Amino acid sequence: MKFTEEHEWLREEDGVIVVGITEHAATQLGDIVFVELPDVGTTVTKDEEVVVIESVKAASDILAPIDGEIVEVNEALTDNPATVNEDPIGGGWMFKIAPSDPSQMDEYMDEAAYKKLVD
Repeated sequence: MKFTEEHEWLREEDGVIVVGITEHAATQLGDIVFVELPDVGTTVTKDEEVVVIESVKAASDILAPIDGEIVEVNEALTDNPATVNEDPIGGGWMFKIAPSDPSQMDEYMDEAAYKKLVD
Protein backbone atom coordinates (compact mmCIF):
# COMPACT_ATOMS: atom_id res chain seq x y z
CA MET A 1 0.00 0.00 0.00
CA LYS A 2 1.21 3.51 -0.85
CA PHE A 3 0.19 6.90 0.55
CA THR A 4 0.09 10.44 -0.86
CA GLU A 5 0.80 13.71 0.93
CA GLU A 6 -2.88 14.53 0.25
CA HIS A 7 -3.83 11.64 2.60
CA GLU A 8 -4.97 9.18 -0.02
CA TRP A 9 -4.07 5.49 0.03
CA LEU A 10 -3.42 3.36 -3.04
CA ARG A 11 -3.53 -0.42 -3.12
CA GLU A 12 -2.68 -2.51 -6.17
CA GLU A 13 -5.07 -5.41 -6.84
CA ASP A 14 -4.59 -7.46 -10.01
CA GLY A 15 -3.12 -4.57 -12.00
CA VAL A 16 -5.81 -2.09 -10.90
CA ILE A 17 -5.23 0.58 -8.25
CA VAL A 18 -7.86 0.94 -5.51
CA VAL A 19 -7.97 4.49 -4.06
CA GLY A 20 -9.44 5.92 -0.86
CA ILE A 21 -8.61 8.39 1.88
CA THR A 22 -6.67 7.57 5.02
CA GLU A 23 -8.04 7.29 8.52
CA HIS A 24 -6.22 10.55 9.31
CA ALA A 25 -8.05 12.35 6.48
CA ALA A 26 -11.42 10.89 7.47
CA THR A 27 -10.88 12.04 11.07
CA GLN A 28 -9.85 15.54 9.96
CA LEU A 29 -12.92 15.87 7.72
CA GLY A 30 -15.36 14.80 10.42
CA ASP A 31 -18.69 13.16 9.63
CA ILE A 32 -18.91 12.65 5.87
CA VAL A 33 -22.40 13.33 4.54
CA PHE A 34 -21.97 13.23 0.75
CA VAL A 35 -19.59 11.66 -1.78
CA GLU A 36 -19.68 12.49 -5.50
CA LEU A 37 -17.91 9.75 -7.46
CA PRO A 38 -16.57 9.85 -11.03
CA ASP A 39 -18.19 7.99 -13.91
CA VAL A 40 -16.81 4.58 -14.84
CA GLY A 41 -14.90 4.88 -18.10
CA THR A 42 -13.61 8.38 -17.35
CA THR A 43 -9.96 8.92 -18.25
CA VAL A 44 -8.18 11.00 -15.63
CA THR A 45 -4.82 12.70 -15.34
CA LYS A 46 -2.73 12.80 -12.18
CA ASP A 47 -3.78 15.71 -9.89
CA GLU A 48 -7.15 16.11 -11.66
CA GLU A 49 -10.20 16.42 -9.38
CA VAL A 50 -11.96 13.06 -9.31
CA VAL A 51 -14.15 12.88 -6.19
CA VAL A 52 -15.91 15.53 -4.10
CA ILE A 53 -16.44 14.74 -0.42
CA GLU A 54 -18.64 16.86 1.83
CA SER A 55 -18.53 16.61 5.58
CA VAL A 56 -20.18 18.55 8.34
CA LYS A 57 -16.97 20.63 8.47
CA ALA A 58 -15.98 21.19 4.83
CA ALA A 59 -16.02 20.08 1.23
CA SER A 60 -12.86 18.50 -0.18
CA ASP A 61 -11.67 17.37 -3.57
CA ILE A 62 -9.91 14.06 -4.03
CA LEU A 63 -7.34 14.23 -6.81
CA ALA A 64 -6.36 11.43 -9.15
CA PRO A 65 -3.08 10.06 -7.79
CA ILE A 66 -2.09 8.60 -11.18
CA ASP A 67 -3.05 8.75 -14.86
CA GLY A 68 -5.54 6.14 -16.01
CA GLU A 69 -9.13 5.08 -16.54
CA ILE A 70 -11.76 4.76 -13.80
CA VAL A 71 -12.87 1.12 -14.00
CA GLU A 72 -15.09 0.89 -10.91
CA VAL A 73 -16.56 3.17 -8.24
CA ASN A 74 -17.85 2.31 -4.78
CA GLU A 75 -21.57 2.87 -5.35
CA ALA A 76 -22.28 1.97 -1.70
CA LEU A 77 -20.86 5.37 -0.69
CA THR A 78 -23.69 7.15 -2.51
CA ASP A 79 -26.23 5.67 -0.07
CA ASN A 80 -23.95 5.50 2.96
CA PRO A 81 -21.11 8.08 2.80
CA ALA A 82 -20.38 7.48 6.51
CA THR A 83 -18.65 4.25 5.46
CA VAL A 84 -15.62 6.43 4.69
CA ASN A 85 -15.47 7.40 8.40
CA GLU A 86 -16.23 3.90 9.66
CA ASP A 87 -13.82 1.93 7.44
CA PRO A 88 -11.64 4.28 5.37
CA ILE A 89 -9.05 1.66 4.37
CA GLY A 90 -11.59 -1.12 3.68
CA GLY A 91 -15.23 -0.58 2.73
CA GLY A 92 -14.70 3.16 2.33
CA TRP A 93 -12.63 2.88 -0.86
CA MET A 94 -13.69 5.39 -3.52
CA PHE A 95 -12.66 4.19 -6.96
CA LYS A 96 -10.50 1.79 -8.91
CA ILE A 97 -8.24 3.02 -11.68
CA ALA A 98 -6.46 1.13 -14.46
CA PRO A 99 -3.10 2.94 -14.56
CA SER A 100 -1.70 4.11 -17.88
CA ASP A 101 1.74 4.45 -16.21
CA PRO A 102 2.10 2.11 -13.20
CA SER A 103 5.54 3.59 -12.42
CA GLN A 104 3.73 6.68 -11.03
CA MET A 105 3.08 4.56 -7.93
CA ASP A 106 6.82 4.61 -7.17
CA GLU A 107 6.76 8.27 -6.10
CA TYR A 108 4.44 7.68 -3.15
CA MET A 109 5.23 6.89 0.49
CA ASP A 110 5.10 3.55 2.21
CA GLU A 111 3.19 3.22 5.48
CA ALA A 112 6.20 4.04 7.69
CA ALA A 113 6.89 7.28 5.80
CA TYR A 114 3.21 8.25 5.91
CA LYS A 115 3.06 7.69 9.67
CA LYS A 116 6.03 10.06 10.06
CA LEU A 117 4.16 12.66 7.99
CA VAL A 118 1.04 12.61 10.17
CA ASP A 119 2.68 12.14 13.61
